[in-house]
Formats: sequence, C-alpha cells, structure tokens
Amino acid sequence: IRPGEVLGYLGPNGSGKSTTVKIITGLMEPTTGHVFFNGVDIQEDLAAYKALVGYVPEEANLYPFLSGLEYLALVGRLRGMSDDLIAKRADAMLRTFAMHPHRHTAIAAYSKGMRQRILLIAALLHNPQLVIFDEPLSGLDVTSALIFRQLVCELSRQGKIIFYCSHVLEVVEKVCTHVIILQRGKQVAYGTVEDLKQ
Repeated sequence: IRPGEVLGYLGPNGSGKSTTVKIITGLMEPTTGHVFFNGVDIQEDLAAYKALVGYVPEEANLYPFLSGLEYLALVGRLRGMSDDLIAKRADAMLRTFAMHPHRHTAIAAYSKGMRQRILLIAALLHNPQLVIFDEPLSGLDVTSALIFRQLVCELSRQGKIIFYCSHVLEVVEKVCTHVIILQRGKQVAYGTVEDLKQ
C-alpha cells in the first residue's frame, strides 16, 4: 500500500483477514514472509513501527470505568503525547464524532456505536502514518458512518496509508482505491475498484 491509498481487504470468514491484521499490527509474528514499512522489516524495531500505526480492532475492548475523555487521555499518554496536544486533538475529534457532550460519561454507559466512535478517535489521536481499520463501521449509525467515510477520504488526501478490512462490499467500493480479495489464505484478486468491477 502506498501513501494516499486506501486498500480494501475482503474475503469470507476464515479466509485469513484477521490473521493478516494481527501480523500487520505487530500483534502476531508471521510464520513465513515479512512485513515491510518504508523498506524496513517491522520486526527489526517493532516499538518504533507501532508508534506510527493507528488501529481500530473489530471488538471494542475498552475500560468501562473510565469516561471517554479519560480513555483518550490514557491512550495519548501511552503514545507519548503531551497533555496539551491530547486535550486539543481529543476535543476536536470528540466534536467531529458528536461525542463531546458525552466525554465525561463512563464508557460502561455508552452504546455500541459510541464505543466504536471512541475507538476511532483513539486510533487517530496521535496522527498515525498507517491506519488499520478492522470492520470499523460495526455498530455505527448512518450519520457516524457517513462522517467516517468522509474521514477516510480526508486521511487519504493527507497521504496516510489506510488498510481497510471489511465484509461490506458497498462501503469498500465507496472509500477504497484498491482491493485485495482473499480466499483460504490466498490472494485471488487485486486491483483498483474499477478493475475489479470490470
């Protein structure tokens, strides 16, 4: 994937999508092959590589006793961000995703969609170079999904590298520049959305 590209990663259940995501995020070491970022094997300095990655997992595992803002502050500090920068970026993104009125509410009281929005904000808080979305629209309402699609387009314009793992072909068609289709762990198709349509 090149800067500015949005790569859709599609395939039926069991095709290897989640395994690929775990390998690309550095959560799992590949049994064969390598992942390169800017020409360097990510395993050479995994901590430095992870600092450049924003990841939205499929499952929203959050700390329910924290408020949304407290969770974002925790994530920002773990990323080495200053408190001022955390406050500025969190405030702007909470407003973008209509979460600002709920910033002091405990995550335990959030709906599934609200939790998903907090995950999205947390993944983008440190302005990563590579953004990995694993079924990011899970639980989002129509408005949030539209905001998310606009956000992906903006990240692409900024030159971010975006890996978008999904089952939803319709959304992939709207936001992705390129698509890979997997079946049983093998790549069976690759190309631009237009190429694959034809």
